Amino acid sequence: MALRVAVVGGGPAGSSAAETLVKAGIETYLFERKLDNAKPCGGAIPLCMVDEFDLPPEIIDRRVRKMKMISPSNIEVNIGGTLKDDEYIGMCRREVLDGFLRERAEKLGAKVINGTVHKLEIPSNDKDPYTLHYADHSNGTLQGDAKTLQVDMVIGADGANSRVARAIDAGDYNYAIAFQERIRLPEDKMGYYEELAEMYVGDDVSPDFYAWVFPKYDHVAVGTGTMRVNQAKIKQLQKGIRERAAKRLEGGEIIKVEAHPIPEHPRPRRVVGRVALVGDAAGTVTKSSGEGIYFAAKSGRMCAETIVELSNSGERILNEAELKTYIKRWDKQYGITYLVLDILQRVFYRSDATREAFVEMCADMDVQKLTFDSYLYKTVVPANPFTQMKITAKTIGSLIRGNALAPADYSPVEVVTK
Repeated sequence: MALRVAVVGGGPAGSSAAETLVKAGIETYLFERKLDNAKPCGGAIPLCMVDEFDLPPEIIDRRVRKMKMISPSNIEVNIGGTLKDDEYIGMCRREVLDGFLRERAEKLGAKVINGTVHKLEIPSNDKDPYTLHYADHSNGTLQGDAKTLQVDMVIGADGANSRVARAIDAGDYNYAIAFQERIRLPEDKMGYYEELAEMYVGDDVSPDFYAWVFPKYDHVAVGTGTMRVNQAKIKQLQKGIRERAAKRLEGGEIIKVEAHPIPEHPRPRRVVGRVALVGDAAGTVTKSSGEGIYFAAKSGRMCAETIVELSNSGERILNEAELKTYIKRWDKQYGITYLVLDILQRVFYRSDATREAFVEMCADMDVQKLTFDSYLYKTVVPANPFTQMKITAKTIGSLIRGNALAPADYSPVEVVTK
């Protein structure tokens, strides 16, 4: 029998999964409720994603080669001096990136359904099909036409509020709130951000994350993120980043306001039966950097590759144990990355003193090279022993000088600017 797979969610995770499946000849259905969806997102992608996912140049709005890290006391550290001429961080708009990936999967043969999946009916055994109940919006209405589809396997790529995750009782997770304004700047102001992105840290912009000003095609994305417990403060924090960046945003016009939940860690269960979760639905966003696009696309592809391999390109249906191979491979490849970034967030984002230390440490060229190489190529680049010792000493020294080893409620009496 030919394997039939439904992928729920047409973002980077779902589209990458669908593309991989359909290339192998597997009958693939890709659901997306909003084909023009513009997800609130900083939109940064690493260089390796451009090659690995064969992204054309027009997908990239800006090629960022310089970054400013700005401390709570407004000390600015320029980073990016270690980048080679052909290295950059890509900045994209999600509606453009997502649309491209989804359309590519469709051209290869995936059946794209403009629909909202309301219910996933779970079979009573490991052979019968799953039944998806959905509203088909192809008639142009919000309500849509009620329809059903039966498939052998399901990939849930439907984001932090995943209905697929709820259907399989995948468990809950803590999540952060991202709030972002797209601001169109006067031409002279936009020129400042030609190849530059900014990251601000401080209790005034986020008590547990960072705020950003990222350049796009004809505007900048100005936003912040914080854990759910601070959700009520999100507009106050957004006001904080606008005030910190006020001089650079003068004359700007807000053209879009957006907010979205972002998972803080993986769900307790990412595979149940013949259903697998990928991307935000699985909880693949990293701590510290908050990066999600690459890891979402990668998780979707890795899940689909596992299905293709173990089903012999769709000739048989996988069971739960076989599908969990995807999770084992994912955790083996990226587990240490998530652990390290979690530790970094706990150490450096816990108070303004630790954030001052973090920004000071970013001025070190060895730290910059190690950080950029790890981000751009998604490989843990080991430093030689002497460099590693230097970085460790630099970290400890920065923490001591910033009184960052004091209790978390410590705040400097005097604010120093440079």
